[in-house]
Amino acid sequence: MKITAQANANIALIKYWGKRNLKLNLPLNNSISLTLDKLNTTTTVEFSQKHKNDIFILNNKEENPQKISDHLNIVRKKAKINLHAKVESKNNFPTACGLASSSSGFAALSLAAAKAAKLNLSHQELSILARKGSGSASRSIFGGFSEWEKGQKSLDESSFAKQILAPQDWLDFRIIISVLTQKQKVTSSREGMLKTVLTSPMYKCWLNSINTDLKEMKKAITQKNFSLVGNIAELNCLKMHSTMLTSNPPLLYWLPQTVEIMHAIWNWRKQGLEAYFTIDAGAQVKIMCQKKDIQNVEKKLKSFDIIKTIVCKPGEDAKIINQHLF
Repeated sequence: MKITAQANANIALIKYWGKRNLKLNLPLNNSISLTLDKLNTTTTVEFSQKHKNDIFILNNKEENPQKISDHLNIVRKKAKINLHAKVESKNNFPTACGLASSSSGFAALSLAAAKAAKLNLSHQELSILARKGSGSASRSIFGGFSEWEKGQKSLDESSFAKQILAPQDWLDFRIIISVLTQKQKVTSSREGMLKTVLTSPMYKCWLNSINTDLKEMKKAITQKNFSLVGNIAELNCLKMHSTMLTSNPPLLYWLPQTVEIMHAIWNWRKQGLEAYFTIDAGAQVKIMCQKKDIQNVEKKLKSFDIIKTIVCKPGEDAKIINQHLF
């Protein structure tokens, strides 16, 4: 009952920010994302009688297993088993700093745990399971571009992701991650969302405009209209951060370098280099460009105080692999 899975992180192009049900991770709006090939989590899950308690090891360090145990309890109940598990997980990118590590983390955990417990779940069922650990993880079950549907009222099984475009269907699309800090966020996304929904006067405006963004983004992706995807994603990102900035107290994830790069990207477009930005709940800037412009963008980024850049193309579905972590 030992299985290892690997899943890629995803970056939201139409953001998810706010929940209508905290326990079930049911969102207040649909969201659209791109799964990235270079940011991944590998997780090994072993259910066994030899484990007297759940054990969780992240990046070679033993952590409090409570959140992992809560997720495993869903799997144990579904599989009708009562065995404890050892879970070891490794990210190939910084954790909890605005690079969506929870999306790949809970997608990999869900797939590995389900298979280790002898459950044969569909992609839709895996997406529902992953969502219960981290909302964005529902999208990392799928490669390429996907939409996480908010579902109906409090109906648990109605909220899951669906693929819009497979990774091989848009091979020229690139996202360059500019890593500005590897420090963990002071305010988690979960805490930040709750604060924003409860206190920001801009939040209703965000929700009122989201359906238009979703409709236009789906059309742009299916038509592979890069300019439209970039423009919609950039504006949607700024609208989400405006709700954070107007929370009480204000929530600002950006660093000075974040703003510098945003201004630079606007200037690049004026000069004829087509690139767009999106930023999640963190300082890191994700730059959308086409394959032909990668070298030019990377060259321009060298003048900024950046730890490293990671060039990503559309990633694959979450998958089972044979290399166990223990």
